[in-house]
Amino acid sequence: MDEQTFSDSGNQREYSRVDCFIPLEIKLLDKSQKQYLRSRVAGEAILADFLSLPDPEDKVIADWLKMINTKLNYVIRMMTIDHEGFNQLPVRKVNISGGGMSLHGDTKYSPGDILELKLILTMHYPLALFLYGEVIEEIKHNPDFDTFVRFIVIDDFIRDEVIRFVFEKEREILREKRR
Repeated sequence: MDEQTFSDSGNQREYSRVDCFIPLEIKLLDKSQKQYLRSRVAGEAILADFLSLPDPEDKVIADWLKMINTKLNYVIRMMTIDHEGFNQLPVRKVNISGGGMSLHGDTKYSPGDILELKLILTMHYPLALFLYGEVIEEIKHNPDFDTFVRFIVIDDFIRDEVIRFVFEKEREILREKRR
């Protein structure tokens, strides 16, 4: 477990970081697109179209409907992951936190480059995300590069999910060390 912290310059909070392997695809974007970007959960537009209905007065029926709704959301999430190609992402080693990530690879990026990070965080359920980051540093290690990315245009819900993922991974590492 890597106990480093990442300081987000926007609010000066520090985040725990963890090394892990995740399905990840990286795409370099044109810097002019930055104003139109917003990190998001894959398929959220599909789920947003459904209106919430009031709970029935019968508690048993209400609980039963909530269970069915949870299962349907899971099925929709899995279909979205498949439909949007998340199930074919290459697995890469990263160091991730609520503020950003670092990765090692053979592609050179420059500070200021804007990257689309298409990834899956697996906790109790798989969460397919489109995150956006700005390259803050690039270090060359012949022939590869270490790229350091700060998340941009990320809302609190998505950042909290990344932080929850980091804590779950840290717990897994601690459990393994106790064995």
